[in-house]
Amino acid sequence: MTMTYSGTTALITGASSGLGAEFATRFAERGSDLVLVARRADRMETLARDLRSAHGVTVTVLPLDLGRAGVGAELQRELSSRGITVDTLINNAGFGTRAPLVEEDPEVIASEIALNVAALVDITRAFLPGMLASGKGALVNVASTAAFQPIPGMAVYGATKAFVLSFTEAVAHETKSSGLRVLALCPGATKTEFFDVLGSESAAFGRMQSPAQVVKTALKAIDRSATPASMVSGWANRVAAGFAQRLPRAVTLAIAARAVQE
Repeated sequence: MTMTYSGTTALITGASSGLGAEFATRFAERGSDLVLVARRADRMETLARDLRSAHGVTVTVLPLDLGRAGVGAELQRELSSRGITVDTLINNAGFGTRAPLVEEDPEVIASEIALNVAALVDITRAFLPGMLASGKGALVNVASTAAFQPIPGMAVYGATKAFVLSFTEAVAHETKSSGLRVLALCPGATKTEFFDVLGSESAAFGRMQSPAQVVKTALKAIDRSATPASMVSGWANRVAAGFAQRLPRAVTLAIAARAVQE
């Protein structure tokens, strides 16, 4: 049974560009109202104007730094005060760092963990009761193929995405008897600003996908009558993730370390 979009509202974090903007566009095409959350208000306002004009949906823009403690409750209160009920949550906000841990800036990696892990859990917990009550939407947490093996040289990023995968699959099982569709989306290298923040594309594994390809994978998964708890985007990435789960841990460590260093 295809997921209901018309008459629902999707909250999308990291919505100013890349996967977040692509999710917003595809949900608007299907008739979903939107709440866009990110730090860059100007980009979100431009996107919101375009989507309102093209699809006649309601788009609410909330410029917000999601790395703060208690952000889930803050978001929930703000939307409740506006009479907005969230049916679908796309936790897309996140960033990565690349260096041996001893060379990492402690403040930067604390922010990385706060955004990639703490904010995702906090926002999920804040909106999960309402989404379960609605039973018409989905919870999509953006993990990564980095979740399937430790990554020397990107130790913190890989660990945050392993957390997202584990957390989301557990929540999917906890809520399996509800109407909520829960998915951990695991893209590989994607043509977004992620690598601009990272400072190099040398850590990209395999052929890059476009945001459109990744979001298409997610939509196909949540439109299935039985949504899988996790989905890797791209057949080559699925093969690589499968090998990473089956090979001895020492082998996957060595392969990942070599790939990041190249």
